[in-house]
Amino acid sequence: MTTETAGSEILGRGARDGARLFREWYLDLSKAPERGEKTAYVFVMGSLAEFLRSFGFNVSFPEINALQTAVRKVEMDFLNPAEEYGYSPDICAYVRVGVGIQLRNEDHPMGRVPKPDLGIATNACNTYIKWAEIWERFYNTPVFTLDVPGRRAVDRLPDPGDSDFESDRRYVEAQLRELIPLCEKITGTKFDIDRLRETLGETNRMNAAWRRVLELNASTPAVYNAVGEGTIYLGVVNALRGDVKGTRYFEELAEELSYKAANGIGGIEQEKHRLIFVGVPCYPIFRRFNEMFTGHGGVFVGSTYLWFASGGFQAQYMYDLKNPIESLAEGLLLQVGRGMSDMFFVHTPILEMVKRLHADGVVFHPIKSCRTVSSGLADGRRLINELSGISSLYIESDLVDRRVVSEAQMKNRVDAFFEALDARKLRGEAAHKAA
Repeated sequence: MTTETAGSEILGRGARDGARLFREWYLDLSKAPERGEKTAYVFVMGSLAEFLRSFGFNVSFPEINALQTAVRKVEMDFLNPAEEYGYSPDICAYVRVGVGIQLRNEDHPMGRVPKPDLGIATNACNTYIKWAEIWERFYNTPVFTLDVPGRRAVDRLPDPGDSDFESDRRYVEAQLRELIPLCEKITGTKFDIDRLRETLGETNRMNAAWRRVLELNASTPAVYNAVGEGTIYLGVVNALRGDVKGTRYFEELAEELSYKAANGIGGIEQEKHRLIFVGVPCYPIFRRFNEMFTGHGGVFVGSTYLWFASGGFQAQYMYDLKNPIESLAEGLLLQVGRGMSDMFFVHTPILEMVKRLHADGVVFHPIKSCRTVSSGLADGRRLINELSGISSLYIESDLVDRRVVSEAQMKNRVDAFFEALDARKLRGEAAHKAA
């Protein structure tokens, strides 16, 4: 097979297969009740997907269900019923869409969402716990809340082996052991530690490929757009975590991106500016939002969304299969705890990404209805500007509710940002020539 032939087969495979796998996962999920299988409602931060798969649970992500309605431009069909029911427009739009799905008998543009047999909530987002209480009231569903300790202060992050870390790990492990009898009761399946080893092993392989995917975007040009294609990757990494199909997808994706890096093939047609994205994408105008940046030659080489919405894969933790429960507790502490902490001490991961990915601009996108992600972004931006002097943009919209998205105003701000970036680059080139 020639290089050209191999390239034609590889290029575009990640986007194509990712979309297909995601559709198939939704279709499979919608048929779980017909097969007599149980479904757990979980969140991307601390989903316990590997643990739940060992009992035969299907996993449904209410956050992903909500954003899909905005991508398909039907979110108002779900927001309106929730608000008429009494949920304020000021609360998380994801929650309002979730309530709308419940009020519409679990109808969803990707297929009917199964009712939950179990709910898992973590403290990674303050909305998670209150949202899980809604499931309890609507469905009379048992809910298990996993409390994962976070960072005590910006300069105090315990590592494995530290006494504080070991105390926290034992605390998380004890909660996992409490969850075992509840899962056994709901599913009628005894806990199988070897099955847990299998699912954690698949996650280890997926994580190794994910690490390679993140590293490859340091290439010039960047081989994918972290907000555009990156969102496809996130769908698969959550839906198929601990599943051999997800592992195979990311190994093949790393192969495709390696080919692009070796042959100088970029994620956009002409890369002029390398950007870091901070926050959650604007799903109501997802395509147009990306085009506002790519139209100026701006490519998102990195995104905080790729670490806190990937279930903590940014920690790049590999499970010890000899001690699966203890290691899962340690992994949760590193993945969820640090992911949660980095949302509040956001400047640390951003500055690391700027340096590693050779970025020349940072885009902050606070969300009107998501205070957890958005609180402190203005302060984080000011600190990053002081420490690095890098150009930055601050634009607010929403992750679902198009009523608070002003596309024209947003575009004006983005255009002005790129004018400043272009001018700064010209001044830099002139100074270099003069020197």
